[in-house]
Amino acid sequence: MTTRVHLVGSINLPDVRSTYLAVAGALGDRLTRMPDGEVGERFYWIQFQKDFFDQTPGLSRVGPEREFLRDVFDPRPFRIDPGVDPASIELPALGYSDAAMRAFVELASMQRRGEVPHGIRLQIALPTPASVVGSFFVPEDRAAIEPIYEKALLRELWIILRNLPHDRIAIQWDTALEFAMLDEAEIRGNRITSWFGDTHDEILAGVVERAARQAAAVPLDVEVGYHLCYGDVEEHHFTEPTDAGRLAEVLNGLFSAAPRPITWVHLPVPIERDDVDYFAPLAGVEWPQTTEIYLGLLHHEDGLEGASRRAFAASTVVPSFGVATECGFGRGPSGRTDSLLELHEAAAAALDR
Repeated sequence: MTTRVHLVGSINLPDVRSTYLAVAGALGDRLTRMPDGEVGERFYWIQFQKDFFDQTPGLSRVGPEREFLRDVFDPRPFRIDPGVDPASIELPALGYSDAAMRAFVELASMQRRGEVPHGIRLQIALPTPASVVGSFFVPEDRAAIEPIYEKALLRELWIILRNLPHDRIAIQWDTALEFAMLDEAEIRGNRITSWFGDTHDEILAGVVERAARQAAAVPLDVEVGYHLCYGDVEEHHFTEPTDAGRLAEVLNGLFSAAPRPITWVHLPVPIERDDVDYFAPLAGVEWPQTTEIYLGLLHHEDGLEGASRRAFAASTVVPSFGVATECGFGRGPSGRTDSLLELHEAAAAALDR
C-alpha cells in the first residue's frame, strides 16, 4: 500500500500557484486532496475574521486600543452592543467562498496543463463557529452570537457547493477551541462556565452535536473531514494533552452521531509523545472502515527519526494511517517549507517499507 499524506491547511508560500507547484512536485502521488496554502489574509487561520466583525453594525470592541499591537492583531474582544437584538445582526460575506473559488480556478487550470495530477481535489478548510466565537467574543455574548456566525459561515459553504463541482472538492472542519474547553473542564474538575455547559459531559455533548451538524451541512457527494487540534500559537498548543482521550471521545461521538460517512480525520501528536500511553485511548475508537486516519506525527525539530518513533508507538494501537504535521505550517519560517514537504515524503516512504 502507498501511505497517504495529508496537508492540514496553511503552507507559507507566496500564492496559490506556487503552493500547488511545490506540493504537487513533492507529494503529488501521495495526495488525495490539496489545500491552497491559506495564502493572503488567511495566513493566520481565523484572525482575519475580526476584520468582518469590525464592519458589522451592532458589534464593538471591548477595552482600550493598544497601538503597539494594532499593526499586527488587535487583541480586544468583541461584544454585542447594549440594546441590540442579536437576531438583527447581519454579518457580511466572510471571505471563505471567494477564496475557495479563486483556488479552484487555479487548480483546474493547472490540472488541465498537467502541472497537478487530475485526481487531486481542492481541500477547503472552514473553522467551527465555536472556534471563532470562543476566540473573539466576550464570554457573556458567545451563546447569542454563535448561531449568527454559524448562519453566515454556512452561507459561505452553500455558495461553494452551488458553484464548484462536488466530485472535485472536499470540506475540512477545523476544530480547535472545543478541546480547550474539554481540557479546562478536566483540569478544573468541571468548575468552569462555558456556553456549551459547565461539566465535561455537557461540553462533550455540545461538541458532538455541533460536529454532527457540520457534517450534515455537507452533501453526501462531497468529501468531509475533521482536523482536530490543540491549537498552534507560535508553534505551541494552548494545553498539552495528557493522552488522546479527549480525541477518542469526540471521534466516537462524531462517528455515532454524524448522519453521513466521515471521509477522514486528522489528529495531533505532540512532539514528546512517542509512548504507547499517549495513543492507548484510541484503541477504544470504533473506526469506520471507510474513514481515513491521518496522524500529526511530523515535527521539523526531530525530522524523520522522531516521526518514526511516534509512528511505531501509534501502530500498536491505531489501524493503518497516513502522515501529517500537527497543524498547518504556514506560520513558521518560509525557509522551512521545502524541508517539511520533503519530510512528509520521507515519512510516508518509511511507513511503506
